[in-house]
Amino acid sequence: MTNTMQAAQINHYHQNQLVIQPTSLPRLQANDVLVKIMAASINPLDLKIMAGGLKLILPYQMPLTLGNDFAGEVVAVGPNVTQFKVGDAVYGRPRKNRIGTFAEYLAVNAEDIALKPQNLDYQQAAALPLVGLTSYQALHDLMDLHPGQKVLIQGGAGGIGTLAIQLAKSMGAFVATTASRKNFELVTALGADRVIDYHTENFAEVLSDYDAVFDTRGGHTLEQAFRVVKPGGHVVSISGLPTAQFAKDYGLPRWKQALFGLASHRLMRLARQSQATYHFLFMWPSGQELQLLTNLVERQTLRPLIDRVFTFDHLNQALDYSRKGHARGKIVINIGER
Repeated sequence: MTNTMQAAQINHYHQNQLVIQPTSLPRLQANDVLVKIMAASINPLDLKIMAGGLKLILPYQMPLTLGNDFAGEVVAVGPNVTQFKVGDAVYGRPRKNRIGTFAEYLAVNAEDIALKPQNLDYQQAAALPLVGLTSYQALHDLMDLHPGQKVLIQGGAGGIGTLAIQLAKSMGAFVATTASRKNFELVTALGADRVIDYHTENFAEVLSDYDAVFDTRGGHTLEQAFRVVKPGGHVVSISGLPTAQFAKDYGLPRWKQALFGLASHRLMRLARQSQATYHFLFMWPSGQELQLLTNLVERQTLRPLIDRVFTFDHLNQALDYSRKGHARGKIVINIGER
């Protein structure tokens, strides 16, 4: 193994194109495994980071290697690692201060990964970690969704939506989702009980008395979610504004807590008026929760949906395709084979 690798990086924020260039092999810490990355997936988070949209939460140093989830093969383990060995096929989502899966190798804390589901190849497995963990943490950890409850999942045909629908159904929930007419058959096949054409219907006018809403859009769509939930319900968003409580829990300084509190004031007021709770979700890595998802995949209860696969050399074309917002499922980057 050489001391350098190819990685896709930005040198400053607002850089629309990634540059694939040589960089040093990541250093292996005591609790790490070194993974040869076979495949990674594109997430909206990558585009937000490139645009500088998360600087207040994550002030990255440049140059920065992008990429937030992966599947690959363990090629080295740190001295404290006992649960994985060289040759293991694994997948995961690295910690936010250690991202960089658009590269040939990644050093990742062993607690943040799990063995790859045996019935998935590397490309399929790479499509799962970030969207799977995000969906699980929204539906299980924050909403505490129970059988018979009703949940609205925005954007059912997207990367998050396709996983969240399946996960919510596995929890026994009644699932409504929004989609364009051309995607009705897809989301219904995934388990959606009620599908709303967002081109012709306003979900807030046709749905009511829901236990929870999983928002992936933000803005006005998020504000309307509070018209749908019943008292005691939950609105969880990955695209809305962070709250003061989130900033405090995340360990941000008080001035940022005050700033987020001011920015999210309208959302918190809507939550109080509807007697519901509002959570901004910034998902966290968890090898244990990934293992739960692995179990569902191997029982064929959950399956990742891939829209397109690009080679590493065509990563920027994949990002351009992602920006259009029309992908059905995930966009995957094949890194191990080019």
